[in-house]
Amino acid sequence: MELAPVRVNVVSPGTIDGNLWAGRPAPDREAAFVQYRRDTVLQRLGTEDEVAHTVLFLFTNGYTTGSTLYPDGGYTLH
Repeated sequence: MELAPVRVNVVSPGTIDGNLWAGRPAPDREAAFVQYRRDTVLQRLGTEDEVAHTVLFLFTNGYTTGSTLYPDGGYTLH
């Protein structure tokens, strides 16, 4: 309430196949990805574009505040 009228939201993505993994050795990266896919409802990794679309939604929706969005393919359901 102290921050009103500033909107405060959080985006908490799951494992994203993007630049953050680029420096990791391929076998390590793939081992992590296999486990994540297994633990995710959609059985896949997210993309940087999917996270960007989530952020864009928050930028363009002036009525959303105090929320955490989880673009994680259903990982948090486990």
